[in-house]
Amino acid sequence: MKITFLGGGNMANALIGGLVKTGFAASDIAVIELGAQGRARLRVAYGVRCYEAASAAALDCDALLLSVKPQQMREACPPLLPFLRQQLVISIAAGLRLADVSRWLGGYGRIVRAMPNTPALIGAGVTGLCAMAAVSMAERLGAERILQAVGSTLWIADEEKMDAVTAISGSGPAYVFLFIEALQQAAGELGLTPAQARQLSIDTVLGAARLASQSDEAACVLRERVTSKGGTTEAALRTMEQRCVKEGFIAGVLAANSRGRELGELLGQDG
Repeated sequence: MKITFLGGGNMANALIGGLVKTGFAASDIAVIELGAQGRARLRVAYGVRCYEAASAAALDCDALLLSVKPQQMREACPPLLPFLRQQLVISIAAGLRLADVSRWLGGYGRIVRAMPNTPALIGAGVTGLCAMAAVSMAERLGAERILQAVGSTLWIADEEKMDAVTAISGSGPAYVFLFIEALQQAAGELGLTPAQARQLSIDTVLGAARLASQSDEAACVLRERVTSKGGTTEAALRTMEQRCVKEGFIAGVLAANSRGRELGELLGQDG
């Protein structure tokens, strides 16, 4: 499979690194990147082909990944039009709707919308995918193969739910980092050193996540197993409940979902 990236930013770098690591030939990967320094870094790091602008050679591919910033997409799409044939187009620009990307590409219909998250940078991401009706099963599998180079994938049938994917997994790493930050701060207030606080907090989150991933039981059941009656965990959870921690967390995710819808409408405007 020959793959071309439009834009060579952080997520493109993560995907290219994952693709090369999982067996894709660097010679089959191309990047269209305006910045000369960016092109040089990509050539040195991965040995991929780099181009300053769209051309027949740059767009000689099976899959085209649109990885420019959402605010730049409307202007970045028209130069691609003369070179679009039957390529599968995958947009990883957060918030942009399929209909808007299709319109900017002259009504092109073979488009998949993807929402990866930042753990993709270490091959531990999760990506929500949504496809237009014209995308074939083989093309869906191709999109999976590309995004699974940096983690797991999940198909979403209703594009409106992609805002929920963004709110849960796209923004989710920030929620986890906030939790780690709070644990580390509490550890410091209890007299532990910064190094001790970091190790205990991060390793606890890693271990709990692994335990949850390897268990068929619901998270609430796992939580109850750690919570002995009259014990330290119960005391902590009771205080958190009094401070409405869970309700505030859920409200925050719902706010992210609402903001995602708003941004989709704003980013999709032509004027």
